[in-house]
Amino acid sequence: MKTLKLATAILALTTGMALAENPMVGGAAMYEDKNIVENAVNSADHTTLVAAVQAAGLVETLQGDGPFTVFAPTNEAFAKLPAGTVETLLKPENKDQLVKILTCHVVAANAMAADVSKMVMDDGGAHTVKTVGGCEFTAMEKDGKIMIKDGQGNVANVTIADVKQKNGVIHVIDTVLLPAM
Repeated sequence: MKTLKLATAILALTTGMALAENPMVGGAAMYEDKNIVENAVNSADHTTLVAAVQAAGLVETLQGDGPFTVFAPTNEAFAKLPAGTVETLLKPENKDQLVKILTCHVVAANAMAADVSKMVMDDGGAHTVKTVGGCEFTAMEKDGKIMIKDGQGNVANVTIADVKQKNGVIHVIDTVLLPAM
């Protein structure tokens, strides 16, 4: 009986530790054994991103094997865009533009924050990031925080890093990344 109780306690402890490794996002647990889309749909902070991914027809892609690093803007990040921008981008006739913007948030790699930090340091403080959408952004670091400067000079801060997924990693950001004009 003692052995069973001990085994149960160890299992509970190790399960709790495994869950504790991945941060909560938008009030929801993020599970390493789920893909990017399966986790994102549970985040209350990413409903706009999820709607945009659906409108752009990118659900199947982001459920794929990857690996992907997704810089995931929050609802508040989308709200910073000029009034009406999100509604306009979600219209079927603007799908190509929406796809371009969203794929500029995706890198075809599994880049944890420590990896990005090392690349930034190795490159003297700024590292060029090439995205799936063909954008080139600049990764930087200040006070231990990763930042991404987009093609228009806007800077997004990584607010939650290293959210592990079955097919990559998500870094939550506070600004929508836009391609150069």
